[in-house]
Amino acid sequence: MQHLNLNKQPLTKKALYNLLSSRFDGADKKLSHIPNPALLHNGEKAAKRIAQAILTNQKIVLVGDYDVDGVSSTAIMVDFFRQIPYPLEAIIPNRFNDGYGVSPKILERIDADLVLTVDNGITAVEAADICKQRGIDLIITDHHTPSDNLPDAYAIVDPKLKECNYPFKEICGAQVAWLVLALVKKELGLGIDMKQFLDILAIAIIADVMPLIDINRTLVKEGLKYMMYSQRPASIIIRDFLNKSQINSEDIGFMIAPRLNSAGRLEDASIALEFYTAKDTNKAYHQFELLGKLNELRKETEAQTTQTAFTQVNENDKVIVVAGEGWHEGVVGIVASRLVDKYSKPAIVLSMHGEDAKGSARSVGEVNIYELIKKNEHLLTKFGGHKMAAGLGLKCENIELFRDAINKSAESIPKEDFIPKESLSGVLETDEIDNEILTLLDTFEPFGEANARPSFLLEDAEVVSIKLLGADKSHSKIEVRQYPHQRKTIELIAFRTVYKMPSDRRISCSYTIAKNEFNGRVSTQLLLKKIY
Repeated sequence: MQHLNLNKQPLTKKALYNLLSSRFDGADKKLSHIPNPALLHNGEKAAKRIAQAILTNQKIVLVGDYDVDGVSSTAIMVDFFRQIPYPLEAIIPNRFNDGYGVSPKILERIDADLVLTVDNGITAVEAADICKQRGIDLIITDHHTPSDNLPDAYAIVDPKLKECNYPFKEICGAQVAWLVLALVKKELGLGIDMKQFLDILAIAIIADVMPLIDINRTLVKEGLKYMMYSQRPASIIIRDFLNKSQINSEDIGFMIAPRLNSAGRLEDASIALEFYTAKDTNKAYHQFELLGKLNELRKETEAQTTQTAFTQVNENDKVIVVAGEGWHEGVVGIVASRLVDKYSKPAIVLSMHGEDAKGSARSVGEVNIYELIKKNEHLLTKFGGHKMAAGLGLKCENIELFRDAINKSAESIPKEDFIPKESLSGVLETDEIDNEILTLLDTFEPFGEANARPSFLLEDAEVVSIKLLGADKSHSKIEVRQYPHQRKTIELIAFRTVYKMPSDRRISCSYTIAKNEFNGRVSTQLLLKKIY
């Protein structure tokens, strides 16, 4: 049982409105409030060099990354260059053959005057030296945390650099790429409308779990609106697939991002890039079908690995470290998230191949997993990431040493830092759950990181009935009565959970409220989050 901020405060709509309003200081920003991209350190230097390469017909090669943010950044660049028009060679490294980012291995197959990176490069010290030797100018655009040793590149654009004065630091790789392109547009006096990329930007911001506050909130809001009428073939297919009158951040987070991600996780991210950059809906549809199949395969692989990982957990550890021979590298990050959910502790999941292991880390609460890993970097061959998620590599023989060391490092972290940030808004009276509350919640969209969809508490409610739903009966519909004296019952949906009638016919749980659209009818849907 996790210690929760179990707020038992009875809530009315008015109280909920005030509670959610208190998360934001003042009115939402407009697109015109996005800080000037020229405030990015080296932004103008990078843009001038890119413009010069275009004007003098130099060969430009782009190196992206295989997650959603990396593919989105690459897609925005490819689309922008297509509209100039200017030939851009775009390479997204393959997770299995190339490893991450602009690496010596990738540079072997690149012949260029200028190499650009998106969503990677801040740790590419060796690659930068190779570029220098070969007379290639390297421009790095990234948003990850720099270490003390920076690559010796022509220009590094990263809002997290100490000397960067960009006022809002928590932006994703696609946003950095987009801002740099805005400077290139200005430099070349092009008539390209930068708003046309908002649909892709919104997907990247949501998928990379950026805080949905400040300009991120504005970009996601406007991007989701734009997605409803964008003529980009990929957006047309997403609209058709979701089939809703408005798309929200959770639709992207749960339905679209995992599909885009599955390409790079299981096969090659070019499948997702070709979806984004498809020139007609036939091509986009074909790629989206492929992504759907890969996503199903990803779910099966991940479920099997998760089951095996559970058997290895030492429950006394503060930081869970598990490793398996031949575990699929593409799913270790998701498996780490599953372990975090189950044990409320940071988790590191490693895949072993021969003498080497590499894997992913996910954190919980206020624990900074990047700092914990950094303290033990002497045992690693490589690492990188941020507070809540990181990637790392090490020799298999050092796994146990690393496990002991990182658990020793975690001893000094206060207990309360490990408490998951599941804070409940309160107890919503049954009569307050109606279509009006959907309108209220809509006002505070988009929900996500740093603006969580409010969760409510049901305490010791009576379970009236349970029905299993879906073709494979894998979802539960639980009918509950909140208080004994009430006639009115409410229904909770638990996706991918088979819930059996408890012996005392009681339930305590948290839930969120979502909008259910079916055949043009809108109703409230209560989604079960956690059972206590």
